[in-house]
Amino acid sequence: MDCSRYARTERDNSGCCERPEQRWNGRPRIKLYGTSKSRANRCLWALEELGLDYEHIPVNFGEESHRPAYLAINPNGRVPALDDNGVILWESIAINLYLADKYGTAPLCPHNPELRGKCYQWSLWAVNEIEPRVYTLMAHRVWKPPGQRDQTAVRRAIEELIEPFRILNDTLKGGSYLVGGAFSIADLNVASISRALKLTHNLDLSQTPPVEDWLKRCLGRKAYQRVLAMK
Repeated sequence: MDCSRYARTERDNSGCCERPEQRWNGRPRIKLYGTSKSRANRCLWALEELGLDYEHIPVNFGEESHRPAYLAINPNGRVPALDDNGVILWESIAINLYLADKYGTAPLCPHNPELRGKCYQWSLWAVNEIEPRVYTLMAHRVWKPPGQRDQTAVRRAIEELIEPFRILNDTLKGGSYLVGGAFSIADLNVASISRALKLTHNLDLSQTPPVEDWLKRCLGRKAYQRVLAMK
């Protein structure tokens, strides 16, 4: 299994807290399993924004994620999974919220409980309102053989995105970011779920300019650009 280690000294001005207990006997205590082409992408982004020292183990979804050694970490056989010095977590959004809560500082992870609640709200909103439609588009435009692709399902998914993007657009009319006026874990999670709509499907967002500008700002961050170069 190929492993890549990343120890970051360059930081985005987003609120991070590097701590000496990140290493054990010279090795990073944090391990993140999953390739950058999977949902692990958003966890790698969070780790980079936080400036944490971690080990990236690019497990592929499929054969590698169903090997006994990996199933001992995530019995679901899916990626990503996080090992933070023995604390094992699955589910990418849960991992990101945990990392922000444990290692983040404002503005990436607001100290104010009301603003932090908004971060949870937007993160779970994107999981429920955007990600299922993204999954449908990926299935019927990318993953399935051409003969099994359902264009009716594609059209329905795009139509079902209109209302969530109206809500997102109305929120972003009032500011550059979703919570507290600065880039936070809420922006990271929502943008990471929405990114395929622009990067893979080239969805026309011209009818929602605030969303289009916001997504461009988020995906243009140095931390995310580093993730794009990973396995």
